[in-house]
Amino acid sequence: MSAGSPAGTRGRVLVLCTHNSARSQMAEGFLRALAGDRIEVQSAGTEAGRVHPLAIRVMDEAGIDLRGHVSKTLEPFLREPWDYVITVCDQASERCPVFAGRAARIHWSFEDPSAAVGTEEERVAVFRRVRDAIAARLGAWLADRDR
Repeated sequence: MSAGSPAGTRGRVLVLCTHNSARSQMAEGFLRALAGDRIEVQSAGTEAGRVHPLAIRVMDEAGIDLRGHVSKTLEPFLREPWDYVITVCDQASERCPVFAGRAARIHWSFEDPSAAVGTEEERVAVFRRVRDAIAARLGAWLADRDR
């Protein structure tokens, strides 16, 4: 399943973005739902923010509850062994430090839905589009990993 875990053990994935408020939180929620007990997943940000209410709303539409999620910085995770560190925004990729062990780095650039402007429905539409793109990318990645 993973680059650094022995066969039969859970893979460990850390998802990073800038504020750990939307993209990384959505990815964490999807990985928990899609991978079940095959992957241990956490998310963090280069800075802490808060979980965006519209991220919670659109993930709820997808049947995934983010209400218990908390925005975290990446410092507590730096010395932990990760199989994969996935950055979901360009800024986090540029600022991503070196992690202990042999974490495979993956970068997927997703639009920042928190930066969307317009009416609430226009902003929700951006969050939905990013949510769906994250779900599709993670689904394809998991399918590839399971081959």
